[in-house]
Amino acid sequence: MARWLAGRQWPVHPLTPGRKTPVANCKQCRTRSHEPSNCPCHARGLWCHSFHSATTELARIEAWWGRTPSAGVGVSCGPANLVVLDVDAHAAQVPARERLLPGIGIPEQVDLAGLASGFDTLALLAAYRQELNPAEDESTLRVRTPSGGLHIWYVNSESAVRYRSSTGSSPRTALAWQVDVRAHGGYVVAPSTRTTAGIYTPLGATRDPAPLPVWLAVELRRTGHVIQAPPVPASQSHRQARPLRTGAPQALLQSLIETVQECADQAEGTGFTEKLNRAAYTAGGLVGAGHLNQAEARQCLTEAAHYARPHQIRRSESIIDAALSAGASRPFHPKGLA
Repeated sequence: MARWLAGRQWPVHPLTPGRKTPVANCKQCRTRSHEPSNCPCHARGLWCHSFHSATTELARIEAWWGRTPSAGVGVSCGPANLVVLDVDAHAAQVPARERLLPGIGIPEQVDLAGLASGFDTLALLAAYRQELNPAEDESTLRVRTPSGGLHIWYVNSESAVRYRSSTGSSPRTALAWQVDVRAHGGYVVAPSTRTTAGIYTPLGATRDPAPLPVWLAVELRRTGHVIQAPPVPASQSHRQARPLRTGAPQALLQSLIETVQECADQAEGTGFTEKLNRAAYTAGGLVGAGHLNQAEARQCLTEAAHYARPHQIRRSESIIDAALSAGASRPFHPKGLA
């Protein structure tokens, strides 16, 4: 399953066998304080920090599940452009009616008797908008969870818009009570993953996520789920990276930088993260060996990343800095220069 998902350019990471939670971090990451997205372990192929380590690189996936064959599979929603509605059916105290559909006043004459879970609030939201209840949407992948809940998978086809994750109990950002949103900053358990509570089982015949319905996109924007991207400087928004000075190390890095730039031709499905990580890690190794100037290498990497993905500047720079640091700890001498 992990290989198949990665083949669709959905980054995956292992889950603890029998559970829906990620495998444990390495010993160092359990004790040191650092930003998960900047963890140097990722460039070394380790699985620390859950979805922050997710990858589509088959060699790494083979190594991970070869080491722990019974591990479940998590999918990092943001890089996969997925928006998953996680409908809970847990027994919980029903909140006041103004908390059921944030931002929507439910008149007192509306009878809420029997309302008990996210299935009810999602159906109520769909009814208010006179739209199909997503829980009954047979055009998209729906996965029954062992607890009786439901994962409703959609693809975010708007490359310029990113959605944030949230929980259905959040007083600030929630689509509906007991309806979690899995998007950037979150992961979803892959279908067929087995836990001690049961199996994540697809419903119906559809196995592919449908495009996110327009009305749900509007609701996500209304409820504050859109991540506002920082403005892109005009000098960087559509400028290709400057070529490095000539030489064997520079030529090696330049070839990797060009693979990053080529990702600009497509908004998704290009393995951008892995290509950028590989280029920056190699640059770090060359810097550590004294073959490259770090500031110059970082500038070229940053310009290439901004050219290919102008709407994810902060994320790209985090990948670059982490990989540069990790690579510098392992100096790299190209053949003929060792």
